[in-house]
Amino acid sequence: MSQNIDTFKSRKTLTVDGRPYVYYDLKAAEANGLDGVSRLPFSMKVLLENLLRFEDDRTVKADDIRAVARWLQDKGAAGHEIAYRPARVLMQDFTGVPAVVDLAAMRDATAKLGADPQKVNPLVPVDLVIDHSVMVDYFGQKDSFQKNVDVEYDRNGERYTFLRWGSGAFQNFRVVPPGTGICHQVNLEYLAQTVWTREENGETVAYPDTLVGTDSHTTMVNGLSVLGWGVGGIEAEAAMLGQPVSMLLPEVIGFRIEGKLPDGTTATDLVLTVTEMLRKKKVVGKFVEFYGPGLANLTLEDQATIANMAPEYGATCGFFPIDKDTLAYLEATGRDKHRIALVEAYAKAQGMFRDESSEDPIFTDTLSLDLSTVVPSLAGPKRPQDRVALTEASEKFAAALPELQGGRKKTTAAQSAGDERFMAEGAAQAGQTPETSPAAQRFDVEGAAHGIADGDVVIAAITSCTNTSNPNVLVAAGLVARKAHEKGLTVKPWVKTSLAPGSQVVTEYLEKAGLQKDLDAMGFNLVGYGCTTCIGNSGPLPEPISEAINKNDLVAVSVLSGNRNFEGRVNPDVRANYLASPPLVVAYAIAGSMFVDVTKDPLGKDKNGNDVFLKDIWPTTQEVSEIVRKTVTRDLFETRYSDVFKGDQHWQKIQTSGGETYEWDDRSTYVQNPPYFEGMTMEPKPVTDIHDARILGLFLDSITTDHISPAGSIKANGPAGDYLVSHQVRPVDFNSYGARRGNHEIMMRGTFANIRIKNQMVPGIEGGITKHFPSGEQMPIYTAAMKYKDEGVPLIVFAGKEYGTGSSRDWAAKGTVLLGVRAVIAESFERIHRSNLVGMGVVPFVFAEEGTSWQTLGLKGDETVTIEGLTEVKPRQIMEATIAKADGSKQTVKLLCRIDTLDELEYFRAGGILHYVLRKLAA
Repeated sequence: MSQNIDTFKSRKTLTVDGRPYVYYDLKAAEANGLDGVSRLPFSMKVLLENLLRFEDDRTVKADDIRAVARWLQDKGAAGHEIAYRPARVLMQDFTGVPAVVDLAAMRDATAKLGADPQKVNPLVPVDLVIDHSVMVDYFGQKDSFQKNVDVEYDRNGERYTFLRWGSGAFQNFRVVPPGTGICHQVNLEYLAQTVWTREENGETVAYPDTLVGTDSHTTMVNGLSVLGWGVGGIEAEAAMLGQPVSMLLPEVIGFRIEGKLPDGTTATDLVLTVTEMLRKKKVVGKFVEFYGPGLANLTLEDQATIANMAPEYGATCGFFPIDKDTLAYLEATGRDKHRIALVEAYAKAQGMFRDESSEDPIFTDTLSLDLSTVVPSLAGPKRPQDRVALTEASEKFAAALPELQGGRKKTTAAQSAGDERFMAEGAAQAGQTPETSPAAQRFDVEGAAHGIADGDVVIAAITSCTNTSNPNVLVAAGLVARKAHEKGLTVKPWVKTSLAPGSQVVTEYLEKAGLQKDLDAMGFNLVGYGCTTCIGNSGPLPEPISEAINKNDLVAVSVLSGNRNFEGRVNPDVRANYLASPPLVVAYAIAGSMFVDVTKDPLGKDKNGNDVFLKDIWPTTQEVSEIVRKTVTRDLFETRYSDVFKGDQHWQKIQTSGGETYEWDDRSTYVQNPPYFEGMTMEPKPVTDIHDARILGLFLDSITTDHISPAGSIKANGPAGDYLVSHQVRPVDFNSYGARRGNHEIMMRGTFANIRIKNQMVPGIEGGITKHFPSGEQMPIYTAAMKYKDEGVPLIVFAGKEYGTGSSRDWAAKGTVLLGVRAVIAESFERIHRSNLVGMGVVPFVFAEEGTSWQTLGLKGDETVTIEGLTEVKPRQIMEATIAKADGSKQTVKLLCRIDTLDELEYFRAGGILHYVLRKLAA
C-alpha cells in the first residue's frame, strides 16, 4: 500500500478486547471538512472509507474524497471517477480457469520481455471455489452424487491439475476443491468477515470487507453487509494485480421495506417481486440499498437471497447495512468470536451500524414495498424479471405458447397408450376440453407407458446460489416432499429431478431434520454441490424424452430455483424456463405440466383416490421456522468448514508439475496458452481508426452474455464440435463451453454460437450463422470471421438495448476481440460487459440520438462502416460513423463512445487491461 496522505485527519486507533486496530474514522473526516457524510447511504460510506485509506495524491486525490461529500449536496448525482480497491477477489472455476490461464500466460510474456515472472502474483487475497463443473448426469438415485463426482473428475482432470498447479505457484491464491459448495454460499457462510484486517508495518488495519468476483452473483454477500459485485475475469485479474477498479460514483436507490411476508409466501416470491420492481425502476449501473422497519422481519438469508439477484434487477449491488442480525448470523455460522466483537465495535465507531433509532440516509431516489402485498410467484418463460403470479401461471404460459412454438402449427397425433387419463385431467385442469387443450396432443415416448406434450415439465431442479443458501425455502421444499410422499403422490415419470445445495451444511440440516429421505423419495436426491441447472449443467434429458421433444418440436419446460432462465441456457431441449421457490419446484415436479393450475387444480390423488391440492401439502411459516431453529446450528458450520481447502480423495490424488511458469501441453483440449500477448512489445502500438469494417451480426434487444458466449453444451455439428472431433474427442466427452474456457480455440468457435441466438442478417434462422460479404455466402459466424481476418477486413457488431446482460462473462469480450471485432454499436449496454469490451480493446458505442437504432438506419448487413478519430478519442466523446450501403450511397450517424473513464482510455490504448498491467509489472 502506498503512503497514505490523510488530508482529513481520519487515521485513528480502535481498541477491541485489548487489541488495537488502525482505522480510517468517518466521523473524524466529517469533523475535518467532509460535512454531512454521516447521512450517506451505508454503501457509500464503504466507498468513502476506501478512498480515505488509499489517498496517495496519485490514484486517489483529496478532491476525489470531497466528491463524496458533494454527492450529498447534488442529491446523489453520479459521475465523479474514483479509483476503488476491493479487499479481495472471489472466483468460480468457469471464470477462474481462464483467469489463471491469463496469469500463467502473463508470466510467460514477462519472461519474454526480460523481466522476472515472479512479479506476476495476486497482490490481494484470491479465493477460487470450484463449483461450476459438476453436471447432472445421474439423478433420482441414492448414488447420484458419487457418480456425478466421479464423472466430474474424469471430465475435468486437466483443468483441476492446472488449478492445483496455480494454488501452489501463485502467492495469495487459495482453491476450494470440488464438492464443497457454491462460491457465493461458501463466501457467505465462511470466507466473508464483514470487517477485514491486514498487517501493515507492524500494525493491524481494520476496514470493511469488500470484494469483486468473477461471477455476477458475487452480490449475494451484500446481504452480510459486504460490498461486492461481479466483474469480468479481465477486470478481476487487474484488481488481483493491484490495479484499482476504475468506477464512477454511483447513484444510490433506497428501497424501503415495510411490513411482514404473509404466511405461505417465500423469500423467492419476495425476490421475484423486488426484481420486477427494480427492473422497471431502471437501476442498471446504480447501487440499491435496502432500509426501513421491514428489515427486522427478514432473516439474513432472506437478505442474501435479495442481494444475490442484483444482476437480474440490473443493479451493481443490493446492499444491506450491518445490524444485530448480521452479528447473529456471524455467530450462528461459526465465525471467530473476536472477529464478531470487532465487527460490532467497528460498525458503531464508523456510523455503519443500523438500528431502530438510525436516521434514514439520503438517497438519489427511493421506492418502497410492503411485504404483506407479496404473493406466490414464478418468473419466466425467458427472463428473471418477468414475474408471473402463481394464480396466473398456467394461463400466462398458454398465452406465451404460440411465440415459444415459433409459429408452429400442431398436427393431430396419436395419443400415447395408457396416457388418456392424464391427458384428460391436464386439459380439464387448464379449464379446457381435452380436444382444445394443447396438453391433449401427447406424443409417444419410446419404451414408456406415458407420452409427452407441450408444457410438460421435464426438469425440476432445486439449484443455484439464490435459494439453496436459505434454510427456510429448503426446509419448506423438504416438508412439501414429506407431505406429498405421505399422501402417496409421486413425481411424473418424464420429470428429471435434482437437488444441488449450495454447501454441505444444507445436507447436514436436511438429514438432521429427516427431510432428505423425504426429498429422496420424491426423486430429489443429492446430485452435487454446485450451480448445475442454473448455468446449463442440467445434463442431458433421458434419450427417449429428448427424441420425443425434438422429433415433435415440443415446447418442454424447466422449473428451477435458480436466478437465470435465458433462452438456450438451461438445456438445449427446453424452450420455456421458470424460476420458482424450492417448494414450488417440488410441486411442479408432481403436477408435471404448466397447464396444471397448481393453485386450484389437484396435483394428483392420495392413496384413497381423493384429490390432493397444493394447500394440502404446503407447510406453514411456523412449521418451517421450528425445524430451522432446531437443526441449523453453529456446530454444523464449524465442522463442515474446519478443513475447507483439503478436498476429497480425488482432489488429494492430483499430481502437478511445473514451477513458476506452467508447462503447456499442446495436446490439451482444455488449457492452452492464449494469443493475447503474441508479439507484444514494451511500447504499445498506436491505435488505428476503423475503415470499411464489415458487419458480423445485427442483433435485437436483450442479447445476453449467454448468447455471445454460451456456457452449456457444445453441438457436434458446429465449429467447436468440429475442432474437438479433429482432436479425437468423442461427442460424449465434449463437456461444456464453460468447462473449456481455458482453451481459446474452442471459445472463439463458440462465440455467438448459442443455439437460440438470432442474427437478423439471416432472418428466421436460430444459431450462430451470418452472411459473408461481398460473396453473400451463408456460414457459421466463426468461419466468416476467420475469412474476414484472412482478407484483412475489420468487423463491427450492431445490437439493440441491454446488450450483454447476464453473467459477468469475460469470454463474451475475449471471443469478440479474437474474432476480429473492433467495435460494438448498441442502443445500451449492461455494465460489466461494456467494461469487459474496453478491457479487451473493443470500443463500445451507443447511438447518441434517442430513438436511433440499426433498424431506423435501414441496415441489412451488407454495408461497410468507417469510424475515424479513435487515435485522439476522449472518454464519452461524441463521434461519427460513416455507413456505406451496397448501392454506393452513404449516411452518417452520431455515436457516443462508451469508454467512460481516463483509466479505461489507458487500457484501450494499451491494447487491453492485461497488456497495460503486464507492461507496468515488467517495467
